[in-house]
Amino acid sequence: MERLKLAKPALEELFAREYPFQSHFFGPDGTRMHYLDEGPGEPLLMVHGNPTWSFYYRGLVQAFRGAYRCIVPDHMGCGLSDVPDDDHYDYTLKQRIDDLEALVAHLGLENELTLLLHDWGGMIGMGFADRHPAMIKRLVIFNTAAFPLPVGKILPWQLGLTRTWLGEFLVLRLNAFSRIAARVCCRRKKLSPNLRQLYCAPYQAPDRRLATLRFVQDIPLRPGDRAYAIVQGVASRLDRFRSVPTLICWGERDFVFDRDFLEQWRRYLPEAEVHQWPNGGHYIVEDALEEIAPLIQAFFDRYPVEVNSHGRVR
Repeated sequence: MERLKLAKPALEELFAREYPFQSHFFGPDGTRMHYLDEGPGEPLLMVHGNPTWSFYYRGLVQAFRGAYRCIVPDHMGCGLSDVPDDDHYDYTLKQRIDDLEALVAHLGLENELTLLLHDWGGMIGMGFADRHPAMIKRLVIFNTAAFPLPVGKILPWQLGLTRTWLGEFLVLRLNAFSRIAARVCCRRKKLSPNLRQLYCAPYQAPDRRLATLRFVQDIPLRPGDRAYAIVQGVASRLDRFRSVPTLICWGERDFVFDRDFLEQWRRYLPEAEVHQWPNGGHYIVEDALEEIAPLIQAFFDRYPVEVNSHGRVR
């Protein structure tokens, strides 16, 4: 297990208990991407957003690694991955999709995948799926998007502020984005102070906060934004996934990915099985893990994937 720089022994103990996983690293272009690879069986690829990291999926990994292969990357600049500067890494959606594609190839995941997607992970994961639609066996979606802002929506002011010079100062100097998210993104079951510290731990040093800022700056709002064409292209082809079994677990008290985003998913994937938590927040897996894990297992049972004795999907 890769170690974080944690100030208190109590945090070290909590991290060891909450994140009892072996760290792995993949080195595209001289940088190190950290990822988890836990368990046998068919692969479940879990893609996180901003400002979370693989820690967000720890409960699902522990729930499923006995029977499934749980692969959870930390995006470059996030979690336990390296944090290259702008001269050595292109912090864009295209590059994020390229990274995920490279990791899948590195791991030899040449057959069908189940994608679990949250926040920016939705756009990154569905960007990968758009390139390799035949590989996608199932989708599990948590408070995310893979399409432009729904009609009539505007960027919440909190994210708009983060895109200004003041927001840049607050994120890079004070770690404001990660710290505030850890406080407000759980609505049903607030994170304890120690868990909030673990969520923020990879971003404690100022030189490790660049990715959290670049993600917000890369949000595509209008034609001409550098990620907009990718997002619009993926959205235009989402109908290819209408027949892919899809489970949507949604926290309704999300100030960004609200009910309008959920309704957009319903329009794109009308056959999806949807579960909503009226008092759930953006970090819905934290808010409702005890309910979500059995729902996912039941979903997997209804749509099984055959795996041979070598752990490869047939």
